[in-house]
Amino acid sequence: MNTNLRFGLACLLILGAGILAALTLRSEYIFFACYTVLQFIVLSVGWNILGGNAGYINFGTAAFFALGAYTTVFLHKAFAAPFWLSLIAAGAISGLAGAGLAYLTVRLRGVYFAIATLAMGIVLHTFIVNWDFVGGARGMIVMPSEEFLFRGSANKSLFLIMLGLALGAIWISRRIQYSRIGRGLAAVRDDEVAAECSGVPTLRLKVIAASLSGMLIGLAGAPYPLFATYVDPASAFSLSLAINSLAMPLIGGTGSWIGPVVGAILIAGIQVITTVTISSELNLLIVGVLLIVFVTIAPKGIVGWFKAADRKRFA
Repeated sequence: MNTNLRFGLACLLILGAGILAALTLRSEYIFFACYTVLQFIVLSVGWNILGGNAGYINFGTAAFFALGAYTTVFLHKAFAAPFWLSLIAAGAISGLAGAGLAYLTVRLRGVYFAIATLAMGIVLHTFIVNWDFVGGARGMIVMPSEEFLFRGSANKSLFLIMLGLALGAIWISRRIQYSRIGRGLAAVRDDEVAAECSGVPTLRLKVIAASLSGMLIGLAGAPYPLFATYVDPASAFSLSLAINSLAMPLIGGTGSWIGPVVGAILIAGIQVITTVTISSELNLLIVGVLLIVFVTIAPKGIVGWFKAADRKRFA
Protein backbone atom coordinates (compact mmCIF):
# COMPACT_ATOMS: atom_id res chain seq x y z
CA MET A 1 0.00 0.00 0.00
CA ASN A 2 1.55 3.33 -1.06
CA THR A 3 1.94 6.32 1.23
CA ASN A 4 -0.79 8.43 -0.39
CA LEU A 5 -3.33 5.65 -0.05
CA ARG A 6 -2.42 5.09 3.61
CA PHE A 7 -2.72 8.80 4.29
CA GLY A 8 -6.12 8.94 2.57
CA LEU A 9 -7.38 6.00 4.61
CA ALA A 10 -6.12 7.64 7.81
CA CYS A 11 -8.08 10.80 6.93
CA LEU A 12 -11.22 8.75 6.33
CA LEU A 13 -10.77 7.00 9.67
CA ILE A 14 -10.39 10.34 11.46
CA LEU A 15 -13.52 11.66 9.73
CA GLY A 16 -15.40 8.50 10.69
CA ALA A 17 -14.25 8.89 14.30
CA GLY A 18 -15.49 12.49 14.25
CA ILE A 19 -18.92 11.43 12.99
CA LEU A 20 -19.08 8.70 15.65
CA ALA A 21 -18.16 11.25 18.34
CA ALA A 22 -20.89 13.61 17.10
CA LEU A 23 -23.41 10.76 17.30
CA THR A 24 -22.48 9.63 20.81
CA LEU A 25 -21.00 12.51 22.84
CA ARG A 26 -23.32 15.05 24.45
CA SER A 27 -20.91 17.71 25.69
CA GLU A 28 -21.40 20.82 23.54
CA TYR A 29 -18.17 22.35 24.83
CA ILE A 30 -16.06 19.51 23.40
CA PHE A 31 -17.33 20.27 19.90
CA PHE A 32 -16.98 24.02 20.48
CA ALA A 33 -13.32 23.57 21.53
CA CYS A 34 -12.54 21.10 18.74
CA TYR A 35 -14.05 23.46 16.17
CA THR A 36 -11.73 26.24 17.37
CA VAL A 37 -8.64 24.04 17.11
CA LEU A 38 -9.65 22.72 13.69
CA GLN A 39 -10.32 26.24 12.43
CA PHE A 40 -6.77 27.23 13.32
CA ILE A 41 -5.41 24.11 11.63
CA VAL A 42 -7.06 25.22 8.38
CA LEU A 43 -5.80 28.80 8.83
CA SER A 44 -2.27 27.66 9.69
CA VAL A 45 -2.05 25.22 6.80
CA GLY A 46 -3.54 27.77 4.41
CA TRP A 47 -1.05 30.45 5.47
CA ASN A 48 1.85 28.02 5.13
CA ILE A 49 1.16 27.25 1.46
CA LEU A 50 2.13 30.81 0.53
CA GLY A 51 4.14 31.95 3.54
CA GLY A 52 6.03 28.72 4.22
CA ASN A 53 6.32 26.91 0.90
CA ALA A 54 6.87 30.00 -1.26
CA GLY A 55 8.41 32.27 1.39
CA TYR A 56 5.93 35.11 0.78
CA ILE A 57 4.90 36.40 4.21
CA ASN A 58 1.18 37.14 4.22
CA PHE A 59 -0.24 39.64 6.73
CA GLY A 60 -3.66 39.52 5.06
CA THR A 61 -4.96 36.35 6.70
CA ALA A 62 -7.74 38.23 8.50
CA ALA A 63 -8.84 39.77 5.18
CA PHE A 64 -9.30 36.37 3.51
CA PHE A 65 -11.00 35.01 6.64
CA ALA A 66 -13.39 37.97 6.69
CA LEU A 67 -14.02 37.60 2.96
CA GLY A 68 -15.20 34.03 3.58
CA ALA A 69 -17.29 35.06 6.58
CA TYR A 70 -18.99 37.95 4.83
CA THR A 71 -19.69 35.84 1.76
CA THR A 72 -21.80 33.65 4.04
CA VAL A 73 -23.45 36.72 5.60
CA PHE A 74 -24.29 38.21 2.19
CA LEU A 75 -25.72 35.01 0.72
CA HIS A 76 -27.64 34.30 3.93
CA LYS A 77 -29.31 37.72 3.92
CA ALA A 78 -29.77 38.19 0.17
CA PHE A 79 -30.94 34.71 -0.85
CA ALA A 80 -31.26 32.64 2.35
CA ALA A 81 -28.76 30.37 0.59
CA PRO A 82 -27.97 26.94 2.03
CA PHE A 83 -24.65 26.75 3.80
CA TRP A 84 -23.04 24.38 1.30
CA LEU A 85 -23.53 27.03 -1.39
CA SER A 86 -22.02 29.71 0.86
CA LEU A 87 -19.05 27.44 1.53
CA ILE A 88 -18.37 26.91 -2.19
CA ALA A 89 -18.79 30.62 -2.91
CA ALA A 90 -16.49 31.62 -0.03
CA GLY A 91 -13.74 29.30 -1.26
CA ALA A 92 -14.09 30.48 -4.86
CA ILE A 93 -14.16 34.20 -4.05
CA SER A 94 -11.25 33.97 -1.61
CA GLY A 95 -9.24 31.92 -4.09
CA LEU A 96 -9.84 34.50 -6.83
CA ALA A 97 -8.84 37.26 -4.41
CA GLY A 98 -5.60 35.39 -3.72
CA ALA A 99 -4.90 35.05 -7.43
CA GLY A 100 -5.64 38.74 -7.95
CA LEU A 101 -3.29 39.64 -5.12
CA ALA A 102 -0.51 37.56 -6.69
CA TYR A 103 -0.95 39.25 -10.08
CA LEU A 104 -1.11 42.76 -8.64
CA THR A 105 2.00 42.24 -6.51
CA VAL A 106 4.02 40.24 -9.06
CA ARG A 107 7.05 42.52 -8.72
CA LEU A 108 6.88 42.85 -4.94
CA ARG A 109 8.97 40.66 -2.69
CA GLY A 110 9.85 40.38 0.97
CA VAL A 111 8.61 43.17 3.20
CA TYR A 112 6.96 44.98 0.27
CA PHE A 113 4.69 42.02 -0.42
CA ALA A 114 3.85 41.77 3.30
CA ILE A 115 2.88 45.45 3.37
CA ALA A 116 0.71 44.96 0.26
CA THR A 117 -1.22 42.14 1.94
CA LEU A 118 -1.70 44.30 5.03
CA ALA A 119 -2.99 47.14 2.83
CA MET A 120 -5.46 44.77 1.19
CA GLY A 121 -6.88 43.96 4.63
CA ILE A 122 -7.27 47.65 5.47
CA VAL A 123 -9.08 48.34 2.18
CA LEU A 124 -11.45 45.41 2.64
CA HIS A 125 -12.08 46.35 6.29
CA THR A 126 -13.02 49.90 5.25
CA PHE A 127 -15.37 48.55 2.56
CA ILE A 128 -17.14 46.21 5.00
CA VAL A 129 -17.49 48.89 7.70
CA ASN A 130 -19.35 51.08 5.19
CA TRP A 131 -21.51 48.32 3.64
CA ASP A 132 -24.82 48.55 5.46
CA PHE A 133 -26.33 45.53 3.70
CA VAL A 134 -24.06 43.16 5.68
CA GLY A 135 -24.38 45.14 8.90
CA GLY A 136 -21.58 47.66 8.45
CA ALA A 137 -19.83 48.71 11.63
CA ARG A 138 -22.73 47.57 13.84
CA GLY A 139 -22.50 43.95 12.70
CA MET A 140 -25.19 41.39 11.97
CA ILE A 141 -26.80 38.41 13.69
CA VAL A 142 -26.75 35.17 11.68
CA MET A 143 -28.63 32.17 13.05
CA PRO A 144 -28.29 28.64 11.61
CA SER A 145 -31.42 27.13 10.09
CA GLU A 146 -33.06 23.97 11.42
CA GLU A 147 -31.84 21.99 8.40
CA PHE A 148 -28.24 22.89 9.30
CA LEU A 149 -28.36 21.26 12.75
CA PHE A 150 -26.83 17.79 13.22
CA ARG A 151 -28.88 15.93 15.82
CA GLY A 152 -30.22 19.28 16.98
CA SER A 153 -26.79 20.80 17.60
CA ALA A 154 -25.12 23.61 15.65
CA ASN A 155 -21.78 22.92 17.38
CA LYS A 156 -21.78 19.33 16.14
CA SER A 157 -22.57 20.44 12.59
CA LEU A 158 -19.82 23.04 12.65
CA PHE A 159 -17.36 20.56 14.14
CA LEU A 160 -17.98 18.05 11.35
CA ILE A 161 -17.72 20.73 8.67
CA MET A 162 -14.46 22.06 10.05
CA LEU A 163 -13.09 18.53 10.53
CA GLY A 164 -13.69 17.88 6.84
CA LEU A 165 -12.10 21.20 5.89
CA ALA A 166 -9.06 20.54 8.11
CA LEU A 167 -8.49 17.08 6.63
CA GLY A 168 -8.90 18.48 3.13
CA ALA A 169 -6.45 21.32 3.83
CA ILE A 170 -3.86 18.91 5.22
CA TRP A 171 -4.27 16.60 2.21
CA ILE A 172 -3.78 19.52 -0.22
CA SER A 173 -0.72 20.78 1.69
CA ARG A 174 0.85 17.33 1.75
CA ARG A 175 0.28 16.75 -1.95
CA ILE A 176 1.79 20.14 -2.79
CA GLN A 177 4.93 19.48 -0.75
CA TYR A 178 5.71 16.25 -2.60
CA SER A 179 4.77 17.51 -6.08
CA ARG A 180 6.51 19.53 -8.79
CA ILE A 181 4.58 22.56 -7.54
CA GLY A 182 6.09 22.10 -4.09
CA ARG A 183 9.60 21.78 -5.46
CA GLY A 184 9.08 24.87 -7.58
CA LEU A 185 7.77 26.85 -4.60
CA ALA A 186 10.80 25.76 -2.57
CA ALA A 187 13.03 27.10 -5.34
CA VAL A 188 11.13 30.40 -5.27
CA ARG A 189 11.54 30.57 -1.49
CA ASP A 190 15.28 29.88 -1.61
CA ASP A 191 16.17 32.24 -4.48
CA GLU A 192 13.47 33.54 -6.82
CA VAL A 193 15.88 35.12 -9.29
CA ALA A 194 17.88 31.89 -9.63
CA ALA A 195 14.61 29.96 -10.00
CA GLU A 196 13.50 32.23 -12.85
CA CYS A 197 16.86 31.84 -14.56
CA SER A 198 16.51 28.07 -14.28
CA GLY A 199 13.17 28.12 -16.07
CA VAL A 200 10.88 27.77 -13.03
CA PRO A 201 7.49 29.43 -13.83
CA THR A 202 7.61 31.63 -10.75
CA LEU A 203 4.55 33.78 -11.54
CA ARG A 204 2.33 30.76 -12.20
CA LEU A 205 3.52 29.07 -9.01
CA LYS A 206 2.90 32.20 -6.94
CA VAL A 207 -0.61 32.52 -8.36
CA ILE A 208 -1.33 28.85 -7.56
CA ALA A 209 0.04 29.21 -4.02
CA ALA A 210 -1.82 32.48 -3.36
CA SER A 211 -5.06 31.05 -4.77
CA LEU A 212 -4.91 27.89 -2.65
CA SER A 213 -3.86 29.85 0.43
CA GLY A 214 -6.69 32.36 0.00
CA MET A 215 -9.21 29.61 -0.72
CA LEU A 216 -8.39 27.63 2.43
CA ILE A 217 -8.40 30.70 4.68
CA GLY A 218 -11.70 31.83 3.14
CA LEU A 219 -13.18 28.37 3.70
CA ALA A 220 -12.15 28.59 7.36
CA GLY A 221 -14.04 31.88 7.62
CA ALA A 222 -17.22 30.71 5.89
CA PRO A 223 -18.70 28.85 8.93
CA TYR A 224 -17.71 31.61 11.36
CA PRO A 225 -21.00 33.59 11.20
CA LEU A 226 -22.93 30.46 12.17
CA PHE A 227 -20.39 29.66 14.88
CA ALA A 228 -20.42 33.11 16.48
CA THR A 229 -24.06 33.90 15.45
CA TYR A 230 -22.93 37.54 15.31
CA VAL A 231 -20.39 39.06 12.94
CA ASP A 232 -18.92 42.53 12.92
CA PRO A 233 -15.72 43.91 11.34
CA ALA A 234 -13.85 43.84 14.67
CA SER A 235 -14.34 40.09 15.07
CA ALA A 236 -13.96 39.12 11.42
CA PHE A 237 -10.77 41.16 10.98
CA SER A 238 -9.43 40.12 14.37
CA LEU A 239 -5.79 40.93 15.12
CA SER A 240 -5.64 37.81 17.29
CA LEU A 241 -6.65 35.65 14.34
CA ALA A 242 -4.01 37.21 12.08
CA ILE A 243 -1.24 36.78 14.65
CA ASN A 244 -2.21 33.20 15.47
CA SER A 245 -2.35 32.10 11.84
CA LEU A 246 1.17 33.43 11.31
CA ALA A 247 2.67 32.25 14.62
CA MET A 248 1.32 28.69 14.51
CA PRO A 249 3.18 27.54 11.37
CA LEU A 250 6.32 29.34 12.52
CA ILE A 251 6.21 27.58 15.90
CA GLY A 252 5.29 24.21 14.39
CA GLY A 253 7.72 24.51 11.48
CA THR A 254 7.18 25.85 7.97
CA GLY A 255 9.49 23.33 6.32
CA SER A 256 6.92 20.53 6.16
CA TRP A 257 3.18 19.98 5.80
CA ILE A 258 2.90 18.63 9.35
CA GLY A 259 4.55 21.65 11.03
CA PRO A 260 1.55 24.01 10.79
CA VAL A 261 -0.73 21.24 12.09
CA VAL A 262 1.51 20.66 15.13
CA GLY A 263 1.75 24.39 15.82
CA ALA A 264 -2.01 24.89 15.50
CA ILE A 265 -2.89 21.99 17.79
CA LEU A 266 -0.37 23.14 20.41
CA ILE A 267 -1.19 26.86 20.44
CA ALA A 268 -4.95 26.61 19.86
CA GLY A 269 -5.20 23.84 22.46
CA ILE A 270 -3.38 25.96 25.05
CA GLN A 271 -5.57 28.96 24.23
CA VAL A 272 -8.80 26.97 24.54
CA ILE A 273 -7.74 25.70 27.97
CA THR A 274 -6.53 29.15 29.09
CA THR A 275 -9.76 30.82 27.97
CA VAL A 276 -11.80 28.52 30.20
CA THR A 277 -9.49 28.30 33.21
CA ILE A 278 -7.94 31.80 33.35
CA SER A 279 -8.83 34.42 30.73
CA SER A 280 -8.82 34.87 26.98
CA GLU A 281 -6.82 38.07 27.52
CA LEU A 282 -3.72 35.90 27.98
CA ASN A 283 -3.97 34.27 24.54
CA LEU A 284 -1.84 36.77 22.64
CA LEU A 285 0.66 36.89 25.51
CA ILE A 286 1.05 33.10 25.28
CA VAL A 287 1.58 33.27 21.51
CA GLY A 288 4.13 36.06 21.87
CA VAL A 289 6.14 34.27 24.55
CA LEU A 290 6.14 30.95 22.66
CA LEU A 291 7.09 32.68 19.42
CA ILE A 292 10.08 34.36 21.08
CA VAL A 293 11.14 31.07 22.69
CA PHE A 294 10.95 29.04 19.49
CA VAL A 295 12.55 31.70 17.29
CA THR A 296 15.44 31.71 19.76
CA ILE A 297 15.97 28.00 20.42
CA ALA A 298 14.30 26.39 17.40
CA PRO A 299 14.10 28.82 14.45
CA LYS A 300 12.84 26.03 12.18
CA GLY A 301 10.01 25.17 14.55
CA ILE A 302 9.12 22.04 16.48
CA VAL A 303 9.29 19.72 13.49
CA GLY A 304 12.58 21.20 12.32
CA TRP A 305 14.04 20.84 15.82
CA PHE A 306 13.14 17.14 15.97
CA LYS A 307 14.57 16.54 12.49
CA ALA A 308 17.83 18.23 13.49
CA ALA A 309 17.97 16.16 16.69
CA ASP A 310 17.49 12.94 14.67
CA ARG A 311 20.26 13.87 12.26
CA LYS A 312 22.65 14.51 15.16
CA ARG A 313 21.74 11.22 16.80
CA PHE A 314 22.40 9.14 13.71
CA ALA A 315 25.40 11.15 12.49
